[in-house]
Amino acid sequence: MATDIVAQLADSLAKTGVEDGELSYKGQGRKLDDAQSVEEIVKEIQDFEGLQALRLEGNTVGVEAAKAIAKALETKSEFKRCYWSDMFTGRLRSEIPPSLNSLGDALMLAGARLTVLDLSDNAFGPDGVKGIENLLKSTACYTLQELRLNNCGMGIGGGKILAASLIQCHKKSSADGAPLSLKVFVAGRNRLENDGATALAQAFQLMGSLEEVHMPQNGINHPGVTALATAVQHNPQLRILNLNDNTFTERGAIAMAQGLKHLRSIQVINFGDCLVRPEGAIAIAESVSEGIPILKELNLSFCEITEEAALAVAHAVKDKVQLEKLDLNGNCLGNDGCKALKDAMEEMNMVELLGSLSDDDGDLDDDDDDEDEDEDEERDDDDEEVNEEEVEEEEEEEEEEESLGNNLSTPVSAPRPPDVSSFLSFPSPDKLLKLGARRALLIEQQVDVTDAAKTAEAFLKIASVYKDENNDVKDAVLDSIDALLKKAFSTPSFQGYSFVSSLLVLLGLLKSEDKVKPVLVVPGHLHTLEHVVRQDYFPKENVAVLEAFLSRNNKTLESCGNARNGLQSTLQRVRF
Repeated sequence: MATDIVAQLADSLAKTGVEDGELSYKGQGRKLDDAQSVEEIVKEIQDFEGLQALRLEGNTVGVEAAKAIAKALETKSEFKRCYWSDMFTGRLRSEIPPSLNSLGDALMLAGARLTVLDLSDNAFGPDGVKGIENLLKSTACYTLQELRLNNCGMGIGGGKILAASLIQCHKKSSADGAPLSLKVFVAGRNRLENDGATALAQAFQLMGSLEEVHMPQNGINHPGVTALATAVQHNPQLRILNLNDNTFTERGAIAMAQGLKHLRSIQVINFGDCLVRPEGAIAIAESVSEGIPILKELNLSFCEITEEAALAVAHAVKDKVQLEKLDLNGNCLGNDGCKALKDAMEEMNMVELLGSLSDDDGDLDDDDDDEDEDEDEERDDDDEEVNEEEVEEEEEEEEEEESLGNNLSTPVSAPRPPDVSSFLSFPSPDKLLKLGARRALLIEQQVDVTDAAKTAEAFLKIASVYKDENNDVKDAVLDSIDALLKKAFSTPSFQGYSFVSSLLVLLGLLKSEDKVKPVLVVPGHLHTLEHVVRQDYFPKENVAVLEAFLSRNNKTLESCGNARNGLQSTLQRVRF
């Protein structure tokens, strides 16, 4: 009976389709320059009755192509979801706003009611935000629930335009009796800084409906953090707050701690690499101990926290029965502090929830701490004076880029961890090792685990550098994979079967209607997969699906004879 179910599931996966009402051209790498290049797409849009979603990510769309697609969308009144991330690679920045304007105008004309707008990884800068300004203010966005603008290079100016648009949308929709109730906001790596974050905080406070806020790596200091802390108090349903890799300092951390006291629904708090320091960590610990009953994950890694503060945090989570992870790695505990922390967690029967402490920086020198605090305050004051100059400089740079014409092949991207990006673009063992002890965390932060396909792609890139004869490389690969997949499979929105399906497609074991090109399979892929299927985080039902496909005759894996045999043998053992 179990075999029949697995066979049926395998056949179902083999017939790869799309979600109801969804038309997908995801990841096809099409170069869509003009109306002629999108004739097929336009016809399929026109012929699709009840179209609700359109996936264009992973292609490159020009102005005329966007106009043709927009024309086809003008009659699609049931349209709801725009999956339009990474669709302007190689385009001049000046091409993007008119393309977005055309698409937005079409949705407004159609009378669409959007729930999802995803324009991440488009590096369009402030002008790109202007391209969606009218759409965001329109009736089409009164129903918006998810707004994803990760890595778009919005800058301070773009952040202000976005905030003003959301505020206007909320006011107009409220007047119509159905106020904008945005649930998910994603805007990591956007150079928002204090002014951009403060403007958005005003919009967040007004809406009061947010459940997830992701704003890592935005150069936000304590003034912006304080504004966000005030805003989150007015969003009682907030479940996830990710401000990783900004600079709180103690002032910002204390303000945020006060904001956390109002969040009874918060489950994930990620303030890693935010320099909250001892006093800030103690304040956060106090808020955690007083409330936050369903906390699942608390990340205060790489924050210059000392032993006393770390122990305060540990005791604060003592009664959090749903806690899954406490991350205090990379702080300043010293050997004795690390032992004391582990002992404390052991006494509470929670030591298995404590993340690694392998990157601890040792005891913090108090004098250095004071000097750093002074430097931070000086930088904060300086930031307030130079923000306007930076905006002017960015605008000048954009004009220079546009004047280059065809010599500019790709818009300038927002800042991102260069070493991680380089490794994932062109993997090599040396690059992985050079990421250092934080490699697993850096990779985990870089990959969007809510996207099963992207997670599968990242898995294969990391696994491709596996070296069975090199223990350092092998350990680095497996540690990185474990961190990535633990996070993925513990994320509620992650679709495990979609991950397995994407993995099978990329390995050439499953055909895809999207014509995805399989990777060149190497033994490392299969060795790493053999490790993964033995781990507790990997569901047994997915093991059965993998075994069903691996048992079929396929020339793709012929060059990996020993690795394939080892994987098949392991799959048979762990399945039961």
